Amino acid sequence: MSVDTSKLPHPPRRIPLLGDFVGVDLRRRSPVQDTVRLGTGLGPIFTRKFLNHEIVIVCGADLVGELCDERRFTKFVGMGLHQLRRIGGDGLFTAYNDEPNWQRAHDILMPAFTQKAMQSYHPVMLDVARQLVGAWDKRVGGEPVDVAADMTRLTLETIGRTGFGYSFGSFQRDEPHPYVSAMVGALSYAQQQVFRLPVVGSLLSRKADRQHETDVATMNALVDDVIAERTKAAVTDTSDLLGMMLTVRHPETGERLDPINIRYQVHTFLVAGHETTSGALSFALYYLTRHPEALAQARAEVDRVWGDDPDPAPAFQQVTKLRYVRRALDEALRLWPTAPAFFREAREDVLLGGRYQMRKGDFVIVPLPLLHRDPAVWGPDPEAYDPDRFAPGRAKERPPHAYKPFGTGERACIGRQFAIHEATLVLGMLLHRYEMTPDPDYRLRVTELLTVKPRGFTLSLRRRDQSASLRPRSSSVSSVS
Repeated sequence: MSVDTSKLPHPPRRIPLLGDFVGVDLRRRSPVQDTVRLGTGLGPIFTRKFLNHEIVIVCGADLVGELCDERRFTKFVGMGLHQLRRIGGDGLFTAYNDEPNWQRAHDILMPAFTQKAMQSYHPVMLDVARQLVGAWDKRVGGEPVDVAADMTRLTLETIGRTGFGYSFGSFQRDEPHPYVSAMVGALSYAQQQVFRLPVVGSLLSRKADRQHETDVATMNALVDDVIAERTKAAVTDTSDLLGMMLTVRHPETGERLDPINIRYQVHTFLVAGHETTSGALSFALYYLTRHPEALAQARAEVDRVWGDDPDPAPAFQQVTKLRYVRRALDEALRLWPTAPAFFREAREDVLLGGRYQMRKGDFVIVPLPLLHRDPAVWGPDPEAYDPDRFAPGRAKERPPHAYKPFGTGERACIGRQFAIHEATLVLGMLLHRYEMTPDPDYRLRVTELLTVKPRGFTLSLRRRDQSASLRPRSSSVSSVS
């Protein structure tokens, strides 16, 4: 427990001993959506209780602004993140703040995420995007495509090839790669551990624990093989993440990353580097295909920048010019940030908001879908999808801490620019090539595995005639009698 909770609001109908389980569907395992639903209207700070665990939740932009002060607060690795340490260890995402490998890896790998590095990754990103297009071309006029599944194939293949020189053959197989199946199992296990009921948990834990051991072993085996192949080849190329981790020394200490930490870092980039981006792409396509005006504006921008080539090979700089497409992506991430929460821990005794006492080591959770819907920042209709919220003038009017889809502070996502460039490129390719029609009866359902993405979202495809979209329209005048 963190902060004095005795005077904080909480969801109504709290049950003694059990806590805030009324209105929660335990079968869905949807803690983020439950928190959004139960927390709406409770104010900028409230609590949720699960059995004997009470969690303080902060979603008001002003209070979050204080939590983002690195002098007073830092990242807290707990709950779901702690459960991920079996695969992430002291990697960048799950390392404790006092573990030296976090800073060591961060300093070694930062050059891999400069603009120059992004330009070197661009050809591979484009090649994988064309593999997706090739797969979707086969479905034109036929069965709808499963958007989240195909975006997962795309982003896993991209990070595998750009980061580690490894192809998962994502578009050459009908079933998910064994690494993906094991990863999904490991993420599901980690989430279940957070809210496992004692009696039910004890009955099911042995089977779940054995499966988890198998999943972790599967993931480790693949990563260890990739590392061994690169080490055996004695390649000193530092053009990708694995090459840097194997060969580059820390600029100040001269130390290298140890082999186990390299395994943890590879897992971290493979899991976090594709799960979040695939969700972001899926949500962006969901919202664009349900908002024809935004879709038309995004498509017109792509046509204007890329021209009428039916099979474009956009250069790096041509992707950066898709500013409205980027706004459409940002707005989707506002409504459904795919890494949907972050934890903050007090570095010292502090008084949050001048009212809420936190002792050193106390923590709170910031659920981003609630922060990103704070009406004090986002207006009276924060549920509305409006990419123009991120137009240059309007974006500058908001405090920067009101929008945090990539986390905050020194522990924020190191691969942010990688994800944004990849997602913008892919959205541009799909908008340029296809007319995409959603199922009119579909209602958004969100799957949570520590990250979030749409479930059961499909699109029917038709090829566009890009040249027709760019032809000048005749300006005829008609009389109205």
